[in-house]
Amino acid sequence: MSAERPTLPPVRLHTEAELARDALAAPLLARAARLARWAGPDTRVGAGGELVDAQLPAAAEHLGLAPDEDGAAEASEAWRLAVDTGLVDIEEPTREPGDPEGGFDEDDETGDDEALGTVTAGENLALLTGGSPADVLAIWLDGLEAAHADATAPAFDDFADLVGEDGSIDFEALDWDPETEAEFLDGVLGNLYLLTVGEGADGAPVPLPALAASMIVPDDMGEPTDDVLEQVSDAMMRLDDQFRVLEPIGIVEYHPVDEALLVEEGEEDASPSDDEDVTRYGMVRLTPLGLYGIRARMLEAGVDAPAIGDLVDKGADVLLGGVAHYPEAGARAEIQLWLARRGSDGAAAELLDAARGDDPVAPLRRLHCQEALALVGAEAEPAVRAVLDDPQLGGLARVWLAERGAEGVPAPSETMIFWLAIDTIAAQLEADGDLDELQGLVEGLSGQHSGFFDEAWRVDHPATADVLEAMGRLHSDKKQAKEARKAAFKARSRAGSGD
Repeated sequence: MSAERPTLPPVRLHTEAELARDALAAPLLARAARLARWAGPDTRVGAGGELVDAQLPAAAEHLGLAPDEDGAAEASEAWRLAVDTGLVDIEEPTREPGDPEGGFDEDDETGDDEALGTVTAGENLALLTGGSPADVLAIWLDGLEAAHADATAPAFDDFADLVGEDGSIDFEALDWDPETEAEFLDGVLGNLYLLTVGEGADGAPVPLPALAASMIVPDDMGEPTDDVLEQVSDAMMRLDDQFRVLEPIGIVEYHPVDEALLVEEGEEDASPSDDEDVTRYGMVRLTPLGLYGIRARMLEAGVDAPAIGDLVDKGADVLLGGVAHYPEAGARAEIQLWLARRGSDGAAAELLDAARGDDPVAPLRRLHCQEALALVGAEAEPAVRAVLDDPQLGGLARVWLAERGAEGVPAPSETMIFWLAIDTIAAQLEADGDLDELQGLVEGLSGQHSGFFDEAWRVDHPATADVLEAMGRLHSDKKQAKEARKAAFKARSRAGSGD
């Protein structure tokens, strides 16, 4: 018994306005915007749109960075982001026949005869302050793509010896596969996302060794081999470099690997022992903006990554089907938003109507319908009473009314009691709930009725045989388990004969 379900649990995102404020505060985008406003007609750039070397000291000074190589590198990084996100536009010079290749006089005031263009403000620059939150986030997502590409690119030291006399790079000798690198980082970010949004997740920072191991160590491996541990150590060092690149765009809060460890142990054995402070090996946490950004990338890649609020404008049928496999807290939050947008008038009747059905997910829809009706409150009672005679909803209606202490609730027939028992267990089986809880439910329901299995196989419910088989697997009493399996056989025989 299974149905198509989301790949990931639903994430609770901050509002677009909150996320846009976070995006504007991201250090790298903030610096890129400052440089875009600083640039003018005298700003010179190279063939790739980069600031020429002569411009970097002034750019670093404008950003309040140190007047050294590190400051120049950070200013260059911020400038590249301004170009990649459309905060600045590069205008190439007009060339006439006979002009120098670059289109500039060799005595250009920048002191760099390689300057190939000038700069104007890009259309996106105005959107950062005058656009909507969605506009800001769209620009930031472009910045995230650029930062992701930088994070997966090889470090300069990796290919410094591979640069030819003509400036070309022998990438084959570098042994660098951009697709493999991007897939590895995306896998890590996907695992970090799941650890952040999964049921029971508390948003605590994740140790870098655990994150690296999630990509390297097979699930069925007991004690990792020395070779696997070395791979984990290498992966940690890669991730340390990558998270340092990604942190300024605002997707993670990162406590880097203690560089003293590399001196103490060497890069080949940078994995913690059981009694060592794991924080020295790096700790990372996705920010609210990071959750938004990683989810956007996953959606772009075709991954089903739902968010609380996705179903707020949908019908009750889509709502109950959509939350069918959500964790309990996520389902409740989604239903609450749906009811707040919908209003109580007519909501109960629509929910009950959507709960009908004989498909495999229908029992789970009915379970969530009952939970939704509890949130509607007393306003649901007329709609609930209207389905007391419904063969699929009558048992649910009686339970709901009894829980509220309503008067005048008719007693259920024996047929309805058994049907509701099968439907309830079918819902829990479809939900893949806790096995101990499910076992308790199975034994509780069968124990309430003497001769339960003598009657249960006759229940006209599409899941009867599957439920009885599951009860046979789960029941701790061997005699009762055998009775359940015999009843399941009878139910299948009955279904096959059409009786």
